[in-house]
Amino acid sequence: MNFVNNFSEVNKELVVELVDAAAHHNYSEVQILANDIKENSEKINHHGKRAEGIVKGMLHHSRKSEGKKEPTDINALCDEYLRLSYHGLRAKDKSFNAKFESSFDDALPKINVVGQDIGRTILNLINNAFYAVSERRKTAPEGYEPTVNIVTRYQPGKAIIKVQDNGNGIPKAVFDKIFQPFFTTKPTGQGTGLGLSLSYDIIKAHGGDLKVTTKEARPDDPAEKGEGLLAGQAGTEFVIQLPINN
Repeated sequence: MNFVNNFSEVNKELVVELVDAAAHHNYSEVQILANDIKENSEKINHHGKRAEGIVKGMLHHSRKSEGKKEPTDINALCDEYLRLSYHGLRAKDKSFNAKFESSFDDALPKINVVGQDIGRTILNLINNAFYAVSERRKTAPEGYEPTVNIVTRYQPGKAIIKVQDNGNGIPKAVFDKIFQPFFTTKPTGQGTGLGLSLSYDIIKAHGGDLKVTTKEARPDDPAEKGEGLLAGQAGTEFVIQLPINN
C-alpha cells in the first residue's frame, strides 16, 4: 500500500506540472511528464493487484473451511492438479517446460477430506515444485532435466502424498521459516508467502501432517535426472500424511 500511496502522490504533482507545461506550450516537457505518469500508473496497478492477492491470502488463512468432508479419490485428485498446474504454467509462459511423472498406489482407498482444500494444498506444492526446477534450469549444467514427481502410497491407517522436485533445494538459512505466514524466497510480486502456511494449516485441520526434506544443489553438481530424486540428489520433497479413518 505504501507503493500505491507514494506513486499516487507523485502522480498528483506530475499532473500539476503537466498542466503548467501544456499552458506554456512546452510540448516536449508534456511528453516526458505524460510518460512518467503512465509508468507510475502501471506501478500503482501492479502493487494494487499484489495487495489484493495478499488480502485474499489472509482471508483464506483466517477463514475456517466451510467445505464438507466427503470420500475422495486422492489419486484422481493428485493427477488432476498435477496436469492443471503444468498446463496453467505453460499458458502463462510458453517457454516453461518440465518433465512430470506420477506413481499412484491403487491400494489407496477413498478418504474423507474436504476435496477443495486438499486440492489447493496439492496445487500449491506442485506449483512450488515447478517453480523450483524452473529456477534451477537457469544456472544448471547442460543435461539437467527439470522434473517434478507426485507419489501416493497406502500405509495402514494413512494416505501418503509426496511432491518431489530436483530443483535447487531449500537453503539452510531459511528452512525453518518456510511455513511462517508471509515468508517467501520468491522475488517481489511473485509470491505472498501464504501458500505453505495455508497448506500446513489445511493438513493439520484434517488431522494430518506436512513435512519437508531437502538437499541444496551446488554449482559443480553434475546434471541430474528426475529418477534420482529419491537417491540423495539435490531437490525437495514435501510429504503429506492424512489419516484414512477420519
